[in-house]
Amino acid sequence: MNANTVAELAEWHEFNQETIEALIADDSDATKAHTIEYHFASPDFDVLEKAAVDAFKAGFEVGDAEEFETEEGEEIFCFDAVVERMLDVQLINQDTDKLFAIAVKHQVEYDGWGTYFIEK
Repeated sequence: MNANTVAELAEWHEFNQETIEALIADDSDATKAHTIEYHFASPDFDVLEKAAVDAFKAGFEVGDAEEFETEEGEEIFCFDAVVERMLDVQLINQDTDKLFAIAVKHQVEYDGWGTYFIEK
C-alpha cells in the first residue's frame, strides 16, 4: 500500500472507533450483534461486480448492485457487503481491512459502513 492508501485506511479505523462509540453512547444494545452494511461504489458496473465477488468470497453477504445518479449527473453503481457483528472495533477494523483491500484491488470506492440502532 502506498502512503495515501495507508492514511486513508487509518482514517477508516478512526471512523470505526467514533461510530461505535456514538452508537454505544446513544444506547444501542452492544450486547447484540448488529447488521453492518459496508458500502462500495463505482461508475463501472463490471469492475464493481468483480469487487462484489471478492467480498462474497471473503464471507460477506452481497446485495444486488443499484444504479444512482450523482448531483453532478454521473451514473454510478453501488452495493453493500453485509455481515452480523458485535460493536467491537477490532472486528470492524478486520472487516474494513479486508474490504478496503478489495476496493483498492479493483479500484472502486469503499465508502464506510452503517448499521441500525438496536433498542435495549
